[in-house]
Amino acid sequence: MKNKLTNSQNIFVSEEEKTLNWTDFQSELRKNFGEEIYSSWLKNITLVKEYNDYLILGVPTRFFRDWIVSRYLDKILELIKNFKLSLNRIEFRINEDQKIVKNEEIKFDDLSKVTEIKDSILNYNRLNPNLNFENFIKGSSNEIALSYSKKVCENNSRYNPLYIYGGVGLGKTHLLNAIGLELQANNEVMFISAERFMYHFIKSIKKNDMVNFKDFFRKSSVFIIDDVQFIRGKESLQEEFFHTFNSLIEKGSQIVISADRSPMKLDRVQERIKSRLSGGLIIDIDVPDLELKKNIIKKRIEVMQNQFKENIDITEEVINYISGETKTNIRELIGVLNRIVAFSRVHKRVLNIGDCKNILKDVFSQNKVVTVDKIQNTVSNFFSITLNDMLSQRRSRPLARPRQIAMFLAKKLTTRSLPEIGRRFANRDHTTVIHAVKTITKLSEKDEEMKKNLTQLKSLLLEN
Repeated sequence: MKNKLTNSQNIFVSEEEKTLNWTDFQSELRKNFGEEIYSSWLKNITLVKEYNDYLILGVPTRFFRDWIVSRYLDKILELIKNFKLSLNRIEFRINEDQKIVKNEEIKFDDLSKVTEIKDSILNYNRLNPNLNFENFIKGSSNEIALSYSKKVCENNSRYNPLYIYGGVGLGKTHLLNAIGLELQANNEVMFISAERFMYHFIKSIKKNDMVNFKDFFRKSSVFIIDDVQFIRGKESLQEEFFHTFNSLIEKGSQIVISADRSPMKLDRVQERIKSRLSGGLIIDIDVPDLELKKNIIKKRIEVMQNQFKENIDITEEVINYISGETKTNIRELIGVLNRIVAFSRVHKRVLNIGDCKNILKDVFSQNKVVTVDKIQNTVSNFFSITLNDMLSQRRSRPLARPRQIAMFLAKKLTTRSLPEIGRRFANRDHTTVIHAVKTITKLSEKDEEMKKNLTQLKSLLLEN
């Protein structure tokens, strides 16, 4: 058996080791990240499935996944390779939305008319009973979307398609799920993400089984697809989506769609698809106002108290503070509340504003809204180069280094995933982003000029 001793840690790695010892790895996470980060975020990761070269890990919510991917994923992968050299990729699954089931246990008739791909190992198509209309907190930013979502359930095909768009974590998926729950009793409901639609499309092509794919997706009377922006740039997938859409409309099926932007702003999407998507009712969900955020927090506290059968004491002052400081979306707001509650439990006392500021300093220090566009423009101006040059394929040092710095800042100051950042830099691969982050990290540790430039750029981005 071959053993290898890593340079960074005294961990013997067996190249012939068959499985990862998850308990030992969790101990390593605690040791490397510290008790605070481990307890708040990494403790909640579970091992779902291990393959030869990658892992599927489970996390409680999408917010957890996005937070971990944007801040800790590179280091986690590095530590995993110390335990098992062959592992080079990590995928995340949302535990609350998915169950691992055996092939023979999946029964079409047991799913309350919510269709699913019968040969899927993971059941992605189940509607979440908790994401219903009753649990959706109404405010000025979402009341129109809520109203028309309910109207679709009262009068099928009057608004067809219903297209709901807005930023990440504002409640789009909740509304789509609620529509599916409301209509499933009397309809054949298909609820799927665009990402899963693409997965089944590719799988069907590989198996030469497109006839069954077409039949399967075109038989529903209510077709609900989440995050349709994921079809961008995928021509063959768009072709199939276009024909599926037309087929469903022709048979009178209700279509409900969500996206992160309006139809006409979907870049790299065929004009005919944008035209079809624009042909129904388009509704946007805005960032929640202060009152809605406070109501969401109070409702969430009530849910947690019922779930854990214990009193959760959060003062009105703290509720007002985290509502005012959380600027982006509901998912981040819930994540902030979860952290407050966790620390309150650990220390067994009611937290004050000072406690919260200390606990959340890493979150609220980034609450100035920093976008990839803003980073790109700020960096190009700082180094006196054009944005087109920085995004070009040219590799000369005067262009490559600012490009790497911009990628580094996008990774550190936004919640965008590595593939998303790569796409925003002229469709570069996520490995290019990883290389840029590592390069700038190393340079910032030994190059005073680089350290100074990064400090100035962060100030420009966070203060303006």
